[in-house]
Amino acid sequence: MIRTVASLTVLIIVSLVAGARAQQGGPADHPKVVVRGQTYTPASILARNMGTTEDQETQFPPHKIAGNVYYVGTRTLSSFLVTTPQGHILIDTTYERNVPTIRKSVEQLGFKFPDIKFVLGNHAHGDHQEGDAMVKQLTGAQVVAMAEDVPALQAMKAGGKEHPIDRVLHDGDAVTLGGTTLVAHLTAGHTRGATTWTTKVAENGKTYDVVFFCSLRAGGAITPSIAGELERSLALVKKLPCDVPLGDHPAQYGMQAKFDRLRSGMNPFVDAANCLREVEIQEAMYRAVLAEQKAGDAAK
Repeated sequence: MIRTVASLTVLIIVSLVAGARAQQGGPADHPKVVVRGQTYTPASILARNMGTTEDQETQFPPHKIAGNVYYVGTRTLSSFLVTTPQGHILIDTTYERNVPTIRKSVEQLGFKFPDIKFVLGNHAHGDHQEGDAMVKQLTGAQVVAMAEDVPALQAMKAGGKEHPIDRVLHDGDAVTLGGTTLVAHLTAGHTRGATTWTTKVAENGKTYDVVFFCSLRAGGAITPSIAGELERSLALVKKLPCDVPLGDHPAQYGMQAKFDRLRSGMNPFVDAANCLREVEIQEAMYRAVLAEQKAGDAAK
């Protein structure tokens, strides 16, 4: 059943004064948005999501999230294992150099890495899908991609290897294995084929809707085409049934704090009240960036 989440007032503070961009071409420290009492800028969101190089490469303790969904990624780059009696599904291989770490996490959980049958991705950026070719080499898994991201993936040649694509999906298509079904929702904007995945899990006699959210921010200037994609994507994700919100970066769903509460007796990852928290942040930033962009264009 689709849950109705009360809309919250999001205060958007738009800075119309151009500021110095971060060093090495990083995002500007403006505009600022305030969501649920927290202030964000493009630079602070990037720092929160990516952390340091060490954060991107260091194993986070592998753990069960809910049902047959497990975390096998690093401190700041998400990778999820969905297990079934007929093999497993891996969502996001991250950087190729992280594949041995992901394999270690899978094995520490008691599963066999070669049992991975499908490799899925959230979007065609190296920090999420660069390792696809290596995982396929090690497991023989089928690499599945949203049609709109195929060109970007084909241009991703880690170590000179061709990026494998065994099956092309379209919005609403599903990947099914061992009684588990993952549905692909096209949520374009961050990339043309950015994908939000949904599934259902059973735990302690209850069924929960799990949403693997994808980033919902423009990677650069917001063109009319990108704005149209983001508007559609934002409307879509707000309607998805959700009990367990996840994200392509752990900070997007507060993984560390939830992991710290795993022994509390209740599963902290079942968190319907915060399903749209990150969506609110990304929508507020999108609208603030768009307003700033339009103000800058008008001033020219």
